[in-house]
Amino acid sequence: MRVFVTGATGFIGTPLVKELVGAGHQVLGMARSNEGASSIAALGAEVLRGSLEDLDSVRNGATAADAVIHLGFVHDWSNFVKSCEIDRDAIAAIGSVLAGSDRPLIVTGGLAGLAAPGEIALETHTISPDFPFPRVSEQTALALKGVRASAMRLPQVHDPVRQGLITPLIEAYREKGVCAYVGDGANRWPAAHVLDVAHLYRLAIENAEPGARYHAVAEEGVALRDIAETIGRRLKLPVKSITSQEAQASFGWLATFMGFDMLASSELTRKKLGWNPTGPGLIADLGRLRIEG
Repeated sequence: MRVFVTGATGFIGTPLVKELVGAGHQVLGMARSNEGASSIAALGAEVLRGSLEDLDSVRNGATAADAVIHLGFVHDWSNFVKSCEIDRDAIAAIGSVLAGSDRPLIVTGGLAGLAAPGEIALETHTISPDFPFPRVSEQTALALKGVRASAMRLPQVHDPVRQGLITPLIEAYREKGVCAYVGDGANRWPAAHVLDVAHLYRLAIENAEPGARYHAVAEEGVALRDIAETIGRRLKLPVKSITSQEAQASFGWLATFMGFDMLASSELTRKKLGWNPTGPGLIADLGRLRIEG
Protein backbone atom coordinates (compact mmCIF):
# COMPACT_ATOMS: atom_id res chain seq x y z
CA MET A 1 0.00 0.00 0.00
CA ARG A 2 0.89 3.62 -0.36
CA VAL A 3 0.34 5.07 3.11
CA PHE A 4 0.07 8.78 3.86
CA VAL A 5 1.36 9.54 7.38
CA THR A 6 0.83 12.84 9.17
CA GLY A 7 3.23 13.42 12.04
CA ALA A 8 5.79 11.36 10.12
CA THR A 9 8.74 13.14 11.76
CA GLY A 10 7.43 12.73 15.30
CA PHE A 11 8.23 10.44 18.20
CA ILE A 12 5.94 7.66 16.97
CA GLY A 13 5.89 8.74 13.32
CA THR A 14 9.59 8.17 12.71
CA PRO A 15 9.65 4.50 13.83
CA LEU A 16 6.28 3.98 12.13
CA VAL A 17 7.64 5.15 8.77
CA LYS A 18 10.62 2.84 9.23
CA GLU A 19 8.26 -0.02 10.15
CA LEU A 20 6.04 0.53 7.09
CA VAL A 21 8.94 0.85 4.67
CA GLY A 22 10.55 -2.26 6.15
CA ALA A 23 7.33 -4.19 5.52
CA GLY A 24 7.34 -3.22 1.86
CA HIS A 25 4.84 -0.36 1.89
CA GLN A 26 5.34 2.93 0.10
CA VAL A 27 5.11 5.85 2.51
CA LEU A 28 4.22 9.48 1.87
CA GLY A 29 5.22 11.44 4.95
CA MET A 30 4.17 15.00 5.72
CA ALA A 31 6.97 17.43 6.64
CA ARG A 32 6.73 21.13 7.40
CA SER A 33 10.48 21.85 7.39
CA ASN A 34 13.58 21.04 5.34
CA GLU A 35 14.98 19.13 8.30
CA GLY A 36 11.83 17.04 8.58
CA ALA A 37 11.80 16.37 4.85
CA SER A 38 15.39 15.14 4.99
CA SER A 39 14.65 12.79 7.89
CA ILE A 40 11.67 11.27 6.07
CA ALA A 41 13.62 10.82 2.85
CA ALA A 42 16.47 9.17 4.79
CA LEU A 43 14.04 6.44 5.85
CA GLY A 44 13.20 5.64 2.24
CA ALA A 45 9.86 7.45 2.16
CA GLU A 46 8.45 10.11 -0.15
CA VAL A 47 7.97 13.61 1.24
CA LEU A 48 4.90 15.82 1.09
CA ARG A 49 5.61 19.36 2.23
CA GLY A 50 2.76 20.77 4.27
CA SER A 51 1.19 21.01 7.70
CA LEU A 52 -2.04 20.20 9.50
CA GLU A 53 -3.03 23.85 9.29
CA ASP A 54 -2.65 23.72 5.49
CA LEU A 55 -5.75 21.68 4.65
CA ASP A 56 -4.94 21.62 0.95
CA SER A 57 -1.72 19.72 1.70
CA VAL A 58 -3.65 17.35 3.98
CA ARG A 59 -6.18 16.64 1.23
CA ASN A 60 -3.40 16.21 -1.35
CA GLY A 61 -1.71 13.61 0.83
CA ALA A 62 -4.92 11.65 1.30
CA THR A 63 -5.70 11.84 -2.42
CA ALA A 64 -2.33 10.32 -3.31
CA ALA A 65 -2.60 7.40 -0.86
CA ASP A 66 -4.22 3.99 -0.50
CA ALA A 67 -4.46 4.47 3.28
CA VAL A 68 -3.95 7.24 5.84
CA ILE A 69 -2.51 7.16 9.34
CA HIS A 70 -3.14 10.44 11.18
CA LEU A 71 -0.51 10.83 13.89
CA GLY A 72 0.13 14.55 13.66
CA PHE A 73 -0.96 16.92 16.41
CA VAL A 74 0.08 20.47 17.29
CA HIS A 75 1.31 20.06 20.87
CA ASP A 76 0.73 23.62 22.03
CA TRP A 77 -0.44 23.20 25.62
CA SER A 78 -0.75 26.99 25.97
CA ASN A 79 -3.58 26.89 23.41
CA PHE A 80 -4.77 23.30 23.58
CA VAL A 81 -8.29 24.09 22.37
CA LYS A 82 -6.87 25.57 19.16
CA SER A 83 -4.66 22.50 18.68
CA CYS A 84 -7.74 20.31 18.99
CA GLU A 85 -9.58 22.41 16.40
CA ILE A 86 -6.68 21.99 13.97
CA ASP A 87 -6.77 18.23 14.58
CA ARG A 88 -10.53 18.04 14.01
CA ASP A 89 -10.36 20.06 10.80
CA ALA A 90 -7.50 17.91 9.45
CA ILE A 91 -9.48 14.72 10.09
CA ALA A 92 -12.52 16.20 8.35
CA ALA A 93 -10.33 17.16 5.38
CA ILE A 94 -8.95 13.62 5.11
CA GLY A 95 -12.48 12.25 5.38
CA SER A 96 -13.69 14.45 2.54
CA VAL A 97 -11.17 12.74 0.25
CA LEU A 98 -11.66 9.15 1.45
CA ALA A 99 -15.47 9.21 1.58
CA GLY A 100 -17.05 6.62 -0.68
CA SER A 101 -13.84 4.64 -1.10
CA ASP A 102 -12.50 1.56 0.67
CA ARG A 103 -9.27 3.30 1.69
CA PRO A 104 -8.70 3.01 5.45
CA LEU A 105 -8.03 5.84 7.90
CA ILE A 106 -6.56 5.41 11.37
CA VAL A 107 -6.64 8.40 13.73
CA THR A 108 -4.99 8.76 17.11
CA GLY A 109 -6.77 9.21 20.42
CA GLY A 110 -6.31 8.51 24.12
CA LEU A 111 -7.62 6.34 26.95
CA ALA A 112 -8.86 8.94 29.41
CA GLY A 113 -12.60 9.11 30.00
CA LEU A 114 -13.36 5.56 28.87
CA ALA A 115 -13.93 3.92 32.24
CA ALA A 116 -14.64 4.86 35.84
CA PRO A 117 -11.67 4.98 38.24
CA GLY A 118 -10.61 1.46 39.13
CA GLU A 119 -12.33 -0.07 36.10
CA ILE A 120 -10.46 -1.39 33.09
CA ALA A 121 -10.98 0.54 29.85
CA LEU A 122 -11.84 -1.84 27.02
CA GLU A 123 -11.86 -1.39 23.25
CA THR A 124 -15.66 -1.68 23.37
CA HIS A 125 -15.97 1.36 25.65
CA THR A 126 -16.83 4.73 24.16
CA ILE A 127 -15.89 8.12 25.54
CA SER A 128 -18.47 9.64 27.84
CA PRO A 129 -20.14 12.70 26.29
CA ASP A 130 -19.66 14.41 29.66
CA PHE A 131 -15.89 13.93 29.65
CA PRO A 132 -14.41 17.47 29.64
CA PHE A 133 -11.74 17.09 26.97
CA PRO A 134 -11.58 19.21 23.81
CA ARG A 135 -9.67 16.66 21.72
CA VAL A 136 -12.23 14.69 19.72
CA SER A 137 -10.07 12.84 17.18
CA GLU A 138 -11.79 9.49 17.63
CA GLN A 139 -15.30 10.90 17.71
CA THR A 140 -14.68 13.00 14.61
CA ALA A 141 -13.23 10.14 12.57
CA LEU A 142 -15.82 7.52 13.50
CA ALA A 143 -18.63 9.95 12.66
CA LEU A 144 -17.37 10.45 9.10
CA LYS A 145 -19.86 9.19 6.52
CA GLY A 146 -18.67 6.59 4.02
CA VAL A 147 -15.15 6.42 5.46
CA ARG A 148 -13.43 3.21 6.59
CA ALA A 149 -12.18 4.84 9.78
CA SER A 150 -10.76 3.36 12.98
CA ALA A 151 -9.05 4.76 16.07
CA MET A 152 -5.79 3.95 17.85
CA ARG A 153 -5.96 4.79 21.54
CA LEU A 154 -2.55 5.54 22.98
CA PRO A 155 -1.25 5.11 26.54
CA GLN A 156 2.01 6.66 27.77
CA VAL A 157 4.26 5.81 24.84
CA HIS A 158 7.87 5.65 25.95
CA ASP A 159 11.55 5.05 25.46
CA PRO A 160 14.39 6.44 27.63
CA VAL A 161 13.97 9.90 26.05
CA ARG A 162 10.21 10.49 25.91
CA GLN A 163 7.28 9.09 27.86
CA GLY A 164 4.03 10.75 26.78
CA LEU A 165 2.56 12.97 29.50
CA ILE A 166 5.39 11.93 31.81
CA THR A 167 7.84 14.00 29.75
CA PRO A 168 6.26 17.37 30.66
CA LEU A 169 5.73 16.02 34.18
CA ILE A 170 9.48 15.43 34.46
CA GLU A 171 10.08 19.00 33.34
CA ALA A 172 7.70 20.19 36.06
CA TYR A 173 9.47 18.01 38.64
CA ARG A 174 12.79 19.61 37.70
CA GLU A 175 11.29 23.08 38.02
CA LYS A 176 9.63 22.41 41.38
CA GLY A 177 12.53 20.38 42.76
CA VAL A 178 10.26 17.57 43.93
CA CYS A 179 8.66 14.48 42.37
CA ALA A 180 5.07 14.55 43.57
CA TYR A 181 2.10 12.23 43.26
CA VAL A 182 -1.49 12.80 44.37
CA GLY A 183 -2.78 11.07 47.49
CA ASP A 184 -1.42 7.55 47.87
CA GLY A 185 -0.24 7.51 44.24
CA ALA A 186 -2.06 4.25 43.55
CA ASN A 187 -3.76 5.62 40.43
CA ARG A 188 -2.35 4.06 37.28
CA TRP A 189 -1.39 5.00 33.75
CA PRO A 190 -1.13 2.38 30.99
CA ALA A 191 2.01 2.31 28.87
CA ALA A 192 3.74 0.82 25.81
CA HIS A 193 7.17 1.07 24.22
CA VAL A 194 7.31 3.23 21.08
CA LEU A 195 8.54 0.42 18.81
CA ASP A 196 5.66 -1.81 19.87
CA VAL A 197 3.23 1.01 19.15
CA ALA A 198 4.71 1.61 15.68
CA HIS A 199 4.35 -2.10 14.94
CA LEU A 200 0.71 -2.05 16.04
CA TYR A 201 -0.13 0.86 13.73
CA ARG A 202 1.22 -1.20 10.82
CA LEU A 203 -0.83 -4.23 11.78
CA ALA A 204 -3.91 -2.03 12.15
CA ILE A 205 -3.61 -0.34 8.76
CA GLU A 206 -2.98 -3.67 7.05
CA ASN A 207 -6.06 -5.22 8.68
CA ALA A 208 -8.21 -2.14 9.16
CA GLU A 209 -11.72 -2.81 10.39
CA PRO A 210 -14.26 0.00 9.98
CA GLY A 211 -15.25 1.47 13.32
CA ALA A 212 -12.60 -0.45 15.25
CA ARG A 213 -10.97 0.95 18.36
CA TYR A 214 -7.51 -0.41 19.08
CA HIS A 215 -5.63 -0.15 22.37
CA ALA A 216 -1.85 0.19 22.10
CA VAL A 217 -1.44 -1.03 25.68
CA ALA A 218 1.46 -3.23 26.74
CA GLU A 219 1.14 -2.56 30.49
CA GLU A 220 -2.40 -2.17 31.79
CA GLY A 221 -1.41 0.29 34.49
CA VAL A 222 1.70 1.62 36.20
CA ALA A 223 1.17 3.36 39.55
CA LEU A 224 1.98 7.07 39.66
CA ARG A 225 3.83 6.60 42.92
CA ASP A 226 6.17 4.10 41.23
CA ILE A 227 6.66 6.53 38.35
CA ALA A 228 7.47 9.43 40.71
CA GLU A 229 9.83 7.33 42.83
CA THR A 230 11.73 6.06 39.79
CA ILE A 231 12.12 9.58 38.41
CA GLY A 232 13.12 10.83 41.84
CA ARG A 233 15.93 8.30 42.07
CA ARG A 234 17.11 9.13 38.56
CA LEU A 235 17.03 12.91 39.07
CA LYS A 236 18.08 12.73 42.74
CA LEU A 237 15.00 14.67 43.82
CA PRO A 238 12.76 14.13 46.88
CA VAL A 239 9.45 12.31 46.39
CA LYS A 240 6.28 13.20 48.27
CA SER A 241 2.52 12.94 48.30
CA ILE A 242 0.45 16.07 47.71
CA THR A 243 -3.27 16.84 47.66
CA SER A 244 -5.20 17.45 44.47
CA GLN A 245 -5.47 21.12 45.48
CA GLU A 246 -1.70 21.38 45.88
CA ALA A 247 -1.24 19.66 42.51
CA GLN A 248 -3.47 22.21 40.79
CA ALA A 249 -1.52 25.09 42.32
CA SER A 250 1.87 23.61 41.45
CA PHE A 251 1.40 21.67 38.22
CA GLY A 252 -1.27 23.58 36.27
CA TRP A 253 -2.82 21.64 33.37
CA LEU A 254 -0.88 18.50 34.34
CA ALA A 255 -2.66 18.33 37.70
CA THR A 256 -5.84 16.94 36.15
CA PHE A 257 -3.97 14.05 34.57
CA MET A 258 -1.90 13.37 37.72
CA GLY A 259 -5.05 12.23 39.50
CA PHE A 260 -6.47 10.09 36.67
CA ASP A 261 -6.70 6.32 37.13
CA MET A 262 -6.60 5.01 33.55
CA LEU A 263 -6.27 1.24 33.76
CA ALA A 264 -6.69 -0.19 30.24
CA SER A 265 -6.70 -3.55 28.48
CA SER A 266 -5.56 -4.50 24.97
CA GLU A 267 -6.88 -8.07 24.99
CA LEU A 268 -9.21 -7.57 22.02
CA THR A 269 -6.54 -5.70 20.05
CA ARG A 270 -4.05 -8.51 20.58
CA LYS A 271 -6.56 -11.15 19.49
CA LYS A 272 -7.67 -9.25 16.38
CA LEU A 273 -4.24 -8.23 15.14
CA GLY A 274 -1.87 -10.78 16.67
CA TRP A 275 0.03 -8.02 18.45
CA ASN A 276 2.57 -9.18 21.00
CA PRO A 277 4.47 -6.25 22.57
CA THR A 278 8.03 -7.13 23.55
CA GLY A 279 9.67 -3.79 24.40
CA PRO A 280 10.93 -2.65 27.82
CA GLY A 281 8.39 -1.55 30.41
CA LEU A 282 7.81 2.05 31.46
CA ILE A 283 9.66 1.79 34.77
CA ALA A 284 12.64 0.17 33.02
CA ASP A 285 12.82 3.04 30.53
CA LEU A 286 12.42 5.66 33.27
CA GLY A 287 15.27 3.95 35.09
CA ARG A 288 17.41 4.65 32.01
CA LEU A 289 16.09 8.21 31.67
CA ARG A 290 18.54 10.44 29.83
CA ILE A 291 19.65 13.30 32.02
CA GLU A 292 20.53 16.47 30.15
CA GLY A 293 22.70 19.18 31.64
